[in-house]
Amino acid sequence: MIHAVGEKIDLPGGQQMSGFGLGCYKAQGEELVQAIRWAVQTGYRMFDTATRYLNEDQVGRGIRSCGLVREQVCVVSKLWPTSFERPQEGLRYSLRQLDIGYIDGYLLHWPGTDREARFRAWETVLEAVEHGQVRFAGVSNFLPEQIEELIEKFGVVPAVNQVELHPWYPQRETQAYCRQRGIALTAWGPIFRGHIDEVPLMQQLAERYHKSPVQVTLRWHLQKGLVVIPKSTNRERIAENAALFDFALSETDMAAIDALACDRHFGGDPRQYDGSDFLLPVQ
Repeated sequence: MIHAVGEKIDLPGGQQMSGFGLGCYKAQGEELVQAIRWAVQTGYRMFDTATRYLNEDQVGRGIRSCGLVREQVCVVSKLWPTSFERPQEGLRYSLRQLDIGYIDGYLLHWPGTDREARFRAWETVLEAVEHGQVRFAGVSNFLPEQIEELIEKFGVVPAVNQVELHPWYPQRETQAYCRQRGIALTAWGPIFRGHIDEVPLMQQLAERYHKSPVQVTLRWHLQKGLVVIPKSTNRERIAENAALFDFALSETDMAAIDALACDRHFGGDPRQYDGSDFLLPVQ
């Protein structure tokens, strides 16, 4: 578990990345650029984007203007399944849009439904690591068996698996698997995917710890050893989301949050979702 917002964690393959970051999904324009600057001032050092988010160029602009040298920040982006047939094109697009020299973490955004195309895309990401275009290769929304297929075929353990994960949907099997493999498990949608007001327990615990319900929820993730990437473009909320290191949840309260698990989730099915609702922009 990290003990500061910018603290790094070790990854399979010898690389490192920050254990806490700013999610950039749905953020756009100057609002996102400014949010990155505020996040850097707060201590954030990791920023999560994707081709699908249509904001890689703005993330790149925020990184270039944040006042840090390139090596001080970690940028994660993702390749969409409809680009698995032409993964080099997708990679070049992300590199061009970000315009920050290289991508720290490049992930397969979803497994997709074509196993052979998935293998070709993964091979391209591994080659990008060898060529210095990418620092570490990872996956997103993958089930343990889908990761095992990659490991068996290529002999490389993904550094990261980014999945929907929150107390309603803790993905315990995936947590155990990634822990056993040494894979950094990153939680997207950590704040009940925006439905935290429906969880009275979090308000009760917030009052007990003199924190916000969001802070209590994010702290639960950290104490589980998870990487977390809450998203916000609000300056105060960006700071609040990172103020997690001056308190700790008791074992009893961790167990109470664990008991919220009910398999309620909002993302697609990794076995069936093919990503066909989005195609790589033509440039």
